[in-house]
Amino acid sequence: MPDYIYLLEHRLSPDQQKALRLLRETAREAGVLLFLTGDAVRDLSSGHSVRDIEVAVQGNALKLKKPIEKSGGKVWGEDEALRTLYLCFPGTVRVDLVSTHQREYPKPGKPIFHAAPIQEDLRRRDFTVNAMAISLNEGSYGLLMDPLNGAADIEARTLRLVSNYGFLDQPSLLIRAVRYRARLGWEMDPRTQTRYENAKLEGVIDHISPTARSYELEQIGHEDDGLKVMRALEAEGWMKALFPAWTSAKADEAKLQALHDLAVELILQGVHPDMSAAQMQLLTAKLSPKDLAALKKQMLRSGFVEEWNSLDAIAAAFAKLLKAKEKQTPSAAYKLFTTHDPEAVLWLGFTSKDAVIKERYNQFLKVWPEARQRIPYALMSEMRITPDLPGYADLVQQIFLQLIDGHLSTPEEMRAFLEPHSPPAPPPQVTIKRPRVKRGAEAKIKERSYEDEEELEEALEEGEEDLDDLGAEEEEIDLGIEVPADEEMEILEVESEDEIEEEEEEEEPAPVKRGKKVIAEPKAAKKEAGRGAKPEKPAKKEAAKAAEGKPARPALPQPAAVKPAAKAPAPKTKPKAAPPLHKSSRVPAKPVKPAPAPKAAKKAPSRAPAKPVGKPAAKAHPKATAKAVAKAPAKKAPAKKQAPAKAAKAAKPVPRKAAHKPAKKR
Repeated sequence: MPDYIYLLEHRLSPDQQKALRLLRETAREAGVLLFLTGDAVRDLSSGHSVRDIEVAVQGNALKLKKPIEKSGGKVWGEDEALRTLYLCFPGTVRVDLVSTHQREYPKPGKPIFHAAPIQEDLRRRDFTVNAMAISLNEGSYGLLMDPLNGAADIEARTLRLVSNYGFLDQPSLLIRAVRYRARLGWEMDPRTQTRYENAKLEGVIDHISPTARSYELEQIGHEDDGLKVMRALEAEGWMKALFPAWTSAKADEAKLQALHDLAVELILQGVHPDMSAAQMQLLTAKLSPKDLAALKKQMLRSGFVEEWNSLDAIAAAFAKLLKAKEKQTPSAAYKLFTTHDPEAVLWLGFTSKDAVIKERYNQFLKVWPEARQRIPYALMSEMRITPDLPGYADLVQQIFLQLIDGHLSTPEEMRAFLEPHSPPAPPPQVTIKRPRVKRGAEAKIKERSYEDEEELEEALEEGEEDLDDLGAEEEEIDLGIEVPADEEMEILEVESEDEIEEEEEEEEPAPVKRGKKVIAEPKAAKKEAGRGAKPEKPAKKEAAKAAEGKPARPALPQPAAVKPAAKAPAPKTKPKAAPPLHKSSRVPAKPVKPAPAPKAAKKAPSRAPAKPVGKPAAKAHPKATAKAVAKAPAKKAPAKKQAPAKAAKAAKPVPRKAAHKPAKKR
């Protein structure tokens, strides 16, 4: 569906847009609603040129007569029964201002009118392609109303009756259907064609109303090709019903073709004349004066007849202006051609036999337009004079007028003329450079972030390797804690101070980014332990807490009595605070099958490897091999004395507490 706001702004001529603005302002002041209807909406949607404009007022259109005349519009005719005004605005813009209504037909061709809203008005129209409206009101401007799906018939190029009795109620629709078919090239749909043939055979055309006859007679002159329409109507026999004396033989066909050719040349130069009056003059060129006078009386709009009669007068007035001394320069004559009444320009150029007038027309249509090829668009672009600047079109027009007057013949003159209109050069682009220190700091931050990620990955890998190394040479230490008969506690290997210092030198904690919690080592340990026996996790945590000097959680009470393990002799060394064990030193629990019967727990050997069951064999690592070799002779030597406080804490049995659910770590 097309954008009708865009169509209203670009498909209508400037004079037509101005006329609609005046009507909108008048309707807003009067407090009535306004809609564009009829032929204009159909032509906008189908891409045809808009010739006549019909505007529907939801109210009494006759009340807008005086305000419209004050705003510059002319009233060409008036119909009190229909409450319709036939207007003409500057630029020969014809507008039919109608009141929305309904019609009843007690007899063919004799309607009774009733006021109605716009939706009901659209449903009483002739064809579906004309039963469409575009809102011209504030808040809904450009809104399309199409209750009968006329857009689909426009796309199909089909004429379809709104009412099944359309040809019977309005016999003038027989003539209108042929006129649309000749102008648009559209055909009636099969049902409409059948009804058309039936109405033609029944002689319904005899009941045509005088108003409808006048309207259809005048519309022949408003067609783009009136002679073609006349011949189509004659072929159907409708010209006898309209005006028997007027036939296509009464027209001057050769002059009509010359008139059309001149009108096209004027349009190319920016002059848009309305050919209706001039065409009507040639269509009735061979009609007798008596018949011509009778035909003029039957025209619907008296203003149109006045324009028709005044063609020779307005052409003579324009010829007088064109020969004036102040209009002898090419630029002055060109301005006169483009600003004067287009209908006068058309008729004078068609009828004048004066050599001076003909020479002026030849210059305007053929000689002066060649100067547009000498407009220096490249130089203007070089001087930053581009089409997006305000007043660009006016500047191009000034250059054109100077060129046809013989000025600006050299590049220097052209540059001097354009210099005042050249905008200043844009300032150089400012590049804001950041200080080198900040840029280096940002680079360092980025490097650190990458290094942190690499170190974190290395730390995770080393943590797994350390777990493998520790698992290879771990020893169980008797802490004097009662162990259940059917389970074994995980015993951590307590490394000597020398080994701890060596590991601290080898393993530096990786810097962690702010806002990220890294708990990779516990996850790795849990992952390796998970491959073994999962129920050993509480024992592992308690043993780790005991090794760090924290009180361990009490073990669950067991019915079987177990002999306490022998206490390890406290080493006699200087009291020194033991450093906290690294997270990676935790040893995964050794999964053990539950014993079938409770037995006294045997003392664990001093060097018992505790590798988790199901864990794949650890890869050989140079660090792990060296560490194992270094640890072997160290353990044969006499053990260093342990701090008294540490030994006491390690040997002291943990008091039993009531069993409770362990709290979750946060």
